[in-house]
This record gives sequence, structure tokens and C-alpha cells, in this order.
Amino acid sequence: MVAERLASRLGQSVLVVDRREHIGGNAHDYLDERGVLCHRHGPHIFHTQSPKVVDYLSQFTGWRPYEHRVLASVDGKLVPVPVNRTTVNRLFGLELTTDREVEDFLAARAEPRPRIETSEDVVVSKVGWDLYEKLFRGYTRKHWGSDPSELHATVCGRIPVRFDGDDRYFADSFQSMPADGYTAMFERMLDQESIEVRLGTPYDPSLRSLGRHLVFTGPIDEFYGFRFGRLPYRSLRFEYVSRETPNGELVQPVAQINYPGLDVPYTRTTEYRHLTGQEHAWTTLATEYPSEDGDPYYPVLNDENRTLYRRYEEHSRRDEDVTFVGRLARYQYLNMDQVVAQALGVFERLRSVPGTVPGTGRR
Repeated sequence: MVAERLASRLGQSVLVVDRREHIGGNAHDYLDERGVLCHRHGPHIFHTQSPKVVDYLSQFTGWRPYEHRVLASVDGKLVPVPVNRTTVNRLFGLELTTDREVEDFLAARAEPRPRIETSEDVVVSKVGWDLYEKLFRGYTRKHWGSDPSELHATVCGRIPVRFDGDDRYFADSFQSMPADGYTAMFERMLDQESIEVRLGTPYDPSLRSLGRHLVFTGPIDEFYGFRFGRLPYRSLRFEYVSRETPNGELVQPVAQINYPGLDVPYTRTTEYRHLTGQEHAWTTLATEYPSEDGDPYYPVLNDENRTLYRRYEEHSRRDEDVTFVGRLARYQYLNMDQVVAQALGVFERLRSVPGTVPGTGRR
């Protein structure tokens, strides 16, 4: 986004560098060997409350309305996530019919915490120990490699609790998928004569000599040679299965099924045609296995790691010709729309700095 703005609005020559062999970062999608459109680095669902973000991206894509729904496999049942009235009724064998009944049921099981500091505090104070153990603890331990009691409150604080029957994963006013996929959207952004793209090129400090300003989106600790120590990230490994569906049917009832139990080594399965709306005689499902090794996807947010990041952030203020953007560079757990908004904000700041005629590099 920063590269597109610099080229189209300021007429700058921009170099975009990516160590991977494709554009689009973790949101990259592609056609697999069966011709099914898949997300290479796990499901990416676009949702936002920001008209500014929608207006910007709509220059490069049409949209397919899509509301994400997730089921969790618990006690032999599939129940909606986030917790809602249906979740409570199925897991506890109840027939609650009003929001107030669900609210009272959960309040009776909630355990008040004097201070909300960890993800365990967040969940237990809202829904109590039963649902915490059934839906949250195992999934979190597998995904993050840490118990919720060891993670910052913001990690699980992102997940709402509902008293009605709303089974959508997100409640944002705009929920849609790029009509032709994310990669097609990014290709249109970069389709400018003044933008050069180099793929399969790891970041090297010598790149800084090619332009007057560097926008870096990789891990900030790597940029500085891990001088203060490594910031922990979680990664993912994927196993893909293709199934023939001659009549165009889908295998799962929803796009994503979570497996919170520690007896199952993976966290979730995703069927991509739910997301894309693609009509096809085959369908592809991806199973996710969290890992400590591999590409960094998720910053592990706890007090110790946030303190370490702040050392890097403070050090980065000495580099006036470098701007850090995104989840890895700022060690934040950001949604896609937040990254877009952050990038647009960075562009506005750069264009306002006297004498700055920025070029851009990516990790």
C-alpha cells in the first residue's frame, strides 16, 4: 500500500523487495494443482469498520460479500465460536431462549478477577472455567505454545462473547472477500511503471543505498541483527487435502472448524471454497499445525516480549530514513484492515516530511 501511494500520488520510483517468490505476504492466494483458489498462509478474511480502508482497497478489487462462521468440535458436538446462545445450549443441554437468560447463566459461572492481565483472566471472568477449558485453553496452548495464563489479555480479548444467536465470527459492518482474490488485488496495486518488484530477494542492508527512505515490514529484531535478543513468533505448518465434488458440494458445514482439544495435534481445518465462492468440481481443505519453527506469523504477546520490543522500538528512532510497518515490524497482532490503515497513515506522514522523497523496500 505504501509503495502504491508513493508511486501514484507522488510519482516516486519505488523498489519493492520480498524474500518470498510471490507478492502479497501472508495474504497471498493461488490456484492449486486442481485449480482451487487457496490461501497459502492460512485463511484471510477481510472485515472492517473503516470506510476509508474499504474505499482505498476498492480501487483495486470488486468484492464478494462473505460472513465468516466458525464451529468448534467439543464433546462430539459442533458448536459456534465465538460463544453464543447456541453454544451454551448445545454444550450444557439447555433451552435458553433470551439474551438475559444466557447472560445470567454465564454470569453465574464467571469468576471475577480483580485485575485483567492475562488471557485466562479475560475468558474466565466472562464465561467461567467450563467454557474456558472446553473452548479456549487447549486451542490457545496449541496455537501459541503457551498457556492463556502466560499471554497478554489482548490475545484472547479479541474474541467476543454473545448472548444472542448471532453465529458470525466478526460483527464488523463490512465483511467481504476480494472478488478475484488477494493476489489479483495486490497485482493491480503494483501495476505501475514506477514500481519495480524483486522477488526471492532477502533483505540486505545494502538495499538502503538504493533509495532515500526504507519502509520495512519484516521482523524488527531481524532488521537489527537480533542485538537485544530474538522476539518470539509463532508459525504454522499446513497439510492440504483435495476432494472431488462433482456436484460442487462442500465438505464442511462452514469454512473453519476448530479443534480445541489437546488430544488433537492441529488447531483448525479450513475449506477455502467457502471463502472464495468458487464453483468447482474439487474442493481443498487445509489443516493447521502450529509451530515454533518457520515463517514468523504471530508475535507472542506477553509482558517480557513487549518489553524487549520496546528496546527495539526505542533503538529504531535513531534511523530517520527507516519506517517500520505491520504486524512483524511493530510486533503487534493486527487484522488486515488495521495494517491497511497503518500503511495509509505512514504514507501521509512520509509525504508531510520536508525533503523526504521516499523509496520503499520490503523484507
